[in-house]
Amino acid sequence: MTARITLKQAADYLNRQDNYLILSHRRPDGDTVGSCAALCRGLRAIGKQAWLYANPQFTPRFAPYLDGLLAAPDQLSTVNCQLSIVSCDVASRSLLPFGMEDAAVELALDHHGTNDCFAARTHTDESRAACGELILELLSLLGVRLTKEMGEALYVAISTDTGCFRYTNVTAESFRCAAVCVDAGAEIFPINRAFFEVKRRPRLALEAWLAEHTEFFAGGRVAVSAISRELMERLALTEDDIDDISGFGRAIEGVDVAVMLREVEGGKGKISLRTNAPFNAAGICAKLGGGGHPGAAGASVDGGIPAARKAILNAISEVITL
Repeated sequence: MTARITLKQAADYLNRQDNYLILSHRRPDGDTVGSCAALCRGLRAIGKQAWLYANPQFTPRFAPYLDGLLAAPDQLSTVNCQLSIVSCDVASRSLLPFGMEDAAVELALDHHGTNDCFAARTHTDESRAACGELILELLSLLGVRLTKEMGEALYVAISTDTGCFRYTNVTAESFRCAAVCVDAGAEIFPINRAFFEVKRRPRLALEAWLAEHTEFFAGGRVAVSAISRELMERLALTEDDIDDISGFGRAIEGVDVAVMLREVEGGKGKISLRTNAPFNAAGICAKLGGGGHPGAAGASVDGGIPAARKAILNAISEVITL
């Protein structure tokens, strides 16, 4: 039995328990990492025992925010206590990290309107630009005094999910949350530089390749790009190099619907969709069993990139003539 709860009820639940394991989502981004890290530090600050599950897909870029917080499965097996499992920014069970696919999640904290309520308790607020925004309020409800480390983790969460405050999901509250992080001591220049300015040469090579090979439909309003495993290996790309590549096509003049396709584990084709109004990315991806936000959503289908390309083009053709 699942229940949707308020943020105050979530805080009450966290106050009642003492030992926590916090889960991020697969192919973790800044929002899930920053939200998990800040929540973990906040729970520790009020006397709870809390760990982050060592998601095998964490990348080096996030290491500074995870330092001292991770617990691997073999470490957790030695903890003589009952762990309550909490997830941050995870919209469905299929997105739980590898190794925790069947975890009994007691509390899910999320900002996706498409959350499928896989947890025993779910608080989701799609008005939030990032999960980090609701974690900041949750920490306040718990009586946590925000530290520099928490502020920097939350700034990573909010800034990355808003494209450094450029996307349509940004609200006045996003800026207020960022200001609270800065007031707590967060040094934002190195964060902005690391996540939004500096690129490795393989990333530049990828952008050049995509500029040459992206396909256009509907008179240039739809752009479709693909990154195969072979291309990843040939260009020596890392997951950090492609962390925000989904928005590549939408940055092209005249493009309203941008598709990025990838080969992922299990032979699946991963679809990342970015749209401008009036097109709804979540609505399009829902046709393929996926979800997300109006401007950014995703889905996965069997059959790798060819099947994903065919499926997403069919879905898009229902809202725009290709």
